Amino acid sequence: MKHYTWYKAAVCTMLAAGLLFAPLAGTGSHAHAATAKATAGETQQLSIWVDGKKLSAPVVKVNGVALAPMKELAEALMAVSVLEPKTGAMIVRAGGLTVTMSPGKKEAIVNGTTVFMATPALLKDGVPYIPVRFLAELLEATVKWDAAGNAIKIETWDYYGEEEPFEEEWELPELPKLSAKDIVNQYDGSVVMIMTNKAQGSGIAVGEDLILTNYHVMEDATSATVYDIYSDEMKVKGVVAYNEDADLAIIRTEQPHELLPVEVSYDYHADKGDRVVAIGSPLGLQNTVSDGLISNLSYQAGVSWIQFNAPTDHGSSGGALFNEYGQFIGITSAGYDNSLADLNFAVSAFHAAMLLDEVTEDKVKKAKFLDPSLPETLAGAPLSKIQNLLKEEFSSVVTSVGEAEFTKWEATRDAEGWLVLTANIDPLFYLYSANQVEDELKLWTILLGQEFHRMLPDEKIQVLINFERDYGFQPRGFGQGEVTFLGEGKWRVKHTVIDMQLKDQMYIRTRM
Repeated sequence: MKHYTWYKAAVCTMLAAGLLFAPLAGTGSHAHAATAKATAGETQQLSIWVDGKKLSAPVVKVNGVALAPMKELAEALMAVSVLEPKTGAMIVRAGGLTVTMSPGKKEAIVNGTTVFMATPALLKDGVPYIPVRFLAELLEATVKWDAAGNAIKIETWDYYGEEEPFEEEWELPELPKLSAKDIVNQYDGSVVMIMTNKAQGSGIAVGEDLILTNYHVMEDATSATVYDIYSDEMKVKGVVAYNEDADLAIIRTEQPHELLPVEVSYDYHADKGDRVVAIGSPLGLQNTVSDGLISNLSYQAGVSWIQFNAPTDHGSSGGALFNEYGQFIGITSAGYDNSLADLNFAVSAFHAAMLLDEVTEDKVKKAKFLDPSLPETLAGAPLSKIQNLLKEEFSSVVTSVGEAEFTKWEATRDAEGWLVLTANIDPLFYLYSANQVEDELKLWTILLGQEFHRMLPDEKIQVLINFERDYGFQPRGFGQGEVTFLGEGKWRVKHTVIDMQLKDQMYIRTRM
């Protein structure tokens, strides 16, 4: 998968979703734990009406408080919502209001301020339920109890009343469609190229001295420069805010720039099949423009993704994706190499808007580069520390055909004083896929060796990646010592598939 730093494995199965940030049913331990904590409220013969329309979703009553499914209630109140599967957080957004609730907790975060609820939100059968009155009144709606009808009646601030209900469906205002050239003329100057001491990427002006980009573009960087299309260079002071899960970062330039900021909004149009335009700097070719379609919309691990087929490449990370109305809808972030389908992905602008909301004057003043994932030096470090670092940072690598995992990392010193780093590659990946990505695995090993050479410049370093698998028969055709009888009709095959040696020069051999 292109665009990611080589030592980070970040691949996920994309799940289909609705409008970019549509919630999925909660799963996993968080859902079960929250359900166990919640009082098992009985489903009442109770209904909820919003602006004269009855919600079809069931209502749950806990301790006398009515709770309704988040998605249906939020949509009826003209809001968008998302359930973060990893933490179980329930986020509702409308206008300038962001409300975050957690199952089983009475504390809600409303635009950064803690507010207490009478009854917490809950997960019931994997569906998030939130207090009806609490959310409705936050959104300036009127809530009334209809005892005769055993119903909760909600009227939003722009509802015209029962005799003349507001029946028009909520939709985006009519916007003119723009050509790719129109979009370029409007935004080309707002997209920049970023060069760090570790990577090259793209960025988007979002403030007088703020640039939005991908987290992985800034990861492990200790210096960076921003280049605009007017041949201006701007040094980067540091990172102001970031969201590692959404792969986003906002950086600050040392001096204010004169670039037109792109509007980052929660309200934009993005549907499967819509035309899009991407602007970024693939392979360092500054502000390259490409167009295509939205291929799919997906949601995984709390992140909304836009899959699109406008061509991008390494270096496009952090670039801008616009819809045909010229609205900024995503940050180009990832894609698959060697695919005829142009499988590229952008993080939804929804997450960029949330991150931008977190920016404060204090954070801007304190901008600094991220703490590195690898230490500056390992001189004098025990082998156990080196081994733990290998397990934490080099346990997998994403390739164009999938993720290759590495287990049983060991760091030893042999009789000749070499530092030997060994691991086993996933045997099934090796058997079925390694020959297709031999160059990628070779590059990953070379870069691993170079990082350890940087941290231990005086060491002779050898990296050995092995294939190891047990069989119920005696395999043939292997070299001496590569097949070992284990007893009880079992044989183990073990041999080296990558051998990299490094000090002042490098040697590498592969067996794929």
